[in-house]
Amino acid sequence: MAVKCQRIIEIVERMAPRHLAEEWDNVGLQVGSPAQDINKVMVCLDVNLEVVREASEKGVDLIISHHPLIFKPLKAIREDNPQGQLLTELIRNRISVYAAHTNLDSADGGVNQVLAERLGLSDIKVLNPSKPETLCKLVVFIPEGHEDVVHQAMADAGAGWIGNYSHCSYQVQGVGTFKPLDGSNPFIGKTNQLEKVKEIRLETIFPHKISGRVVKAMLKVHPYEEVAYDLYPLLNEGSTLGLGRIGELSEPISFAAFVNRVKDLLGLEKVTVGGQFDRMIDKVAVCGGSGASLLNKAVFQGAKVMVTGDIKYHEGQEFLAQGLNFIDGGHYATEELVVPVLAAFIGEQAKANKLAIEILISKVNTNPFTSM
Repeated sequence: MAVKCQRIIEIVERMAPRHLAEEWDNVGLQVGSPAQDINKVMVCLDVNLEVVREASEKGVDLIISHHPLIFKPLKAIREDNPQGQLLTELIRNRISVYAAHTNLDSADGGVNQVLAERLGLSDIKVLNPSKPETLCKLVVFIPEGHEDVVHQAMADAGAGWIGNYSHCSYQVQGVGTFKPLDGSNPFIGKTNQLEKVKEIRLETIFPHKISGRVVKAMLKVHPYEEVAYDLYPLLNEGSTLGLGRIGELSEPISFAAFVNRVKDLLGLEKVTVGGQFDRMIDKVAVCGGSGASLLNKAVFQGAKVMVTGDIKYHEGQEFLAQGLNFIDGGHYATEELVVPVLAAFIGEQAKANKLAIEILISKVNTNPFTSM
């Protein structure tokens, strides 16, 4: 059975919440409808005409890309220009497009976390922390024997996820009282008789941004006609995320040796570098894509080298003036490694929720540069 597009969007945003996106960014569903039936999903870094044709040939209904297809406001959709041709092809073939950009960059498990882990860094921290989560707590009262079903529905909606743990909650037994009045249709008890029922008080926390989804999931499976629950805002904050990562190497190595390691781990024949080759490297900053703007953050936190892409001439001079070596691995190579990770996450979530969708990874190399 096909899955609604909105259901897949919810899965992607569990990994890359939209509130993590920078204000200037354009993320979310860019072509299509949340109500579209989806059978096949393809994940890619960029959407170009070759990718769209690949999706059409493979019967894909939804493309999930890292880079937005639509970034600036459109003034026209014309088939005699590249973007207009792209959009026309997508609409003709009923292929939706969803973009997870800077929200996927900042996410725990997103572009920068994957890049840092690929390079073998440990004690990894956010380089530019800027997105603390606001948390809330849901307390709900459930008739004994039904608490597992309600708890599972809430966990599936994202409640009770703390670090590497899921299904976190606190439960205690008590007695609930109620008197069904005329016109009611009680799950337990009789009209106009006071009832005392053994109930479970279940508490769990989650980011405020998904409170609507969690409450909806809870109400859908709760057996009571009228559900008693409380939703509390919390002063304690969840994890703080943001762009870039910084971490330690297991042991110091020369810059020359580290350059070769980066080339090997990112599958690159050549990289552009700056700094002394005999300098010993122990602390590394990374930012997938274009990260030169985080130069000062990296210097302040003691990095000896920064791995990123798209470093311009004067930015390179500024790196060296501030005493920071750099490795420009290119925009594509420092980001494309998240594509299989995102595809695997969607596949795992779909399987866990018994969603019958097929997940593909685009085979098109959208890197516009070739090393000679």
